[in-house]
Amino acid sequence: MHHDPKDCHIIRTVEVIGNKWKPVILVQLFDGPVRFGKLRLFIPSISQKILTQQLRELEQDGLIVRNHYKEKVPRVEYEISEKGKTLTPVLQAMFDWGKNEHPPKS
Repeated sequence: MHHDPKDCHIIRTVEVIGNKWKPVILVQLFDGPVRFGKLRLFIPSISQKILTQQLRELEQDGLIVRNHYKEKVPRVEYEISEKGKTLTPVLQAMFDWGKNEHPPKS
């Protein structure tokens, strides 16, 4: 562990993926590219504004890729980047911790 908070790797990780929605968005992209509308369906409690903001931030941090297709009806898909895939063990650990700490209610 590092003692200087300005150089703390945990703080940097939390800055990048530590908000409520970013881990959820990343997990949705692990199975392949997803369009914006599908993300809204997969995460119904997120507003369009917040989803757009989170996607932009994830793209700026290099964790996802935005693919724009100039077809007759233009479409945009988001997919996890190679850098984003490196978060798989982190997100899996978060999932496992949450599952063990707060098991589903019967």
